[in-house]
Amino acid sequence: MTHRQHPLGTGFTAASTAEEVLKGIDLSGTNVVITGGSAGLGLETTRALSGAGASVTVGARDPGRAAAALAGIERVEIDRLDLLDPASIDAFAARYVESGRPLHVLINNAGGSTGGRVVDARGYESTFATNHLGHFQLTLGLRPALRAAHGARVVNVSSGAHRLCDIRWDDPHFTTGFEGHMAYGQSKTANVLFAVELDRRWSGDGIRGYALHPGIVVATTLAHLSPEPDGGGRKSVPGLFDEDQLRAQRLIDDVGRPIIDPDREKKTPQQGAATIVFAAAGPQLAGIGGVYLKNSDIAPLNDTPSVTTLVGDEQVVVTDVAPHAIDPASARRLWELSEQLLKA
Repeated sequence: MTHRQHPLGTGFTAASTAEEVLKGIDLSGTNVVITGGSAGLGLETTRALSGAGASVTVGARDPGRAAAALAGIERVEIDRLDLLDPASIDAFAARYVESGRPLHVLINNAGGSTGGRVVDARGYESTFATNHLGHFQLTLGLRPALRAAHGARVVNVSSGAHRLCDIRWDDPHFTTGFEGHMAYGQSKTANVLFAVELDRRWSGDGIRGYALHPGIVVATTLAHLSPEPDGGGRKSVPGLFDEDQLRAQRLIDDVGRPIIDPDREKKTPQQGAATIVFAAAGPQLAGIGGVYLKNSDIAPLNDTPSVTTLVGDEQVVVTDVAPHAIDPASARRLWELSEQLLKA
């Protein structure tokens, strides 16, 4: 399979931060929409892009809570968006398009996962519906504004977890055999395939697509663990997040603090946001699209089936792109399937 996954040699490293990636880049006059831009990686991305001069619209399910988190950041506005509610998605996109503003960058960042199988009002598995299908619908709705920018980027925040699972074409909603980490992996594969096919379809309009792995940001993972009622630690989400498991994987220390080791993918939120802003604004990507990124560069293709490798005595996650996530036939098939699901 021919592919575009050839690193550019940008000079950035796994430890580079969003601020470092954007150093010297003036984003004045650039309009950005980001989903989930008020927490975790999204918050750091919003802060960095605003700091470089961009105007950022944050789509948030709870605008009041988002406003509190974003207080003090310049050139930010908040609009209600629920990625599990098709009517909310259409309304958000319509409001933005009707404003008449061109959209230079769309960052499909918000994501979720569940321990058990949960479905939306349509009966669609919620991880796939939130992480992929909601963003697919949003992107289609915002296409007029993206086209009006005469040079736009759509950035899908994926994950090295895409290596866990290809699209389950015969049962994408996991009606049988549900496993939380596999459902998450499928949704992250969908993020990459979506970027590949978007770039093929829309690059003629000056709209380029990217997907990326931000790194393992343990601080964000810990945020999904709610405190126990008596204050004695955090609750686990079955099959996904568990403090004992994180400790065994050497992602947190004995007292529950994140272990930062970017060369082994363990990053701070500022380091994790670096590849997001690189995809959004890095001049090195001019004329390039339909690629999967990591560490603020194009990631290499890795066709080994393993999702981990041994470095010394430690198992390290493999985050290079897997062939199934950039397969052009699968990318077209997923686009068509997604259109059908939106019409159902």
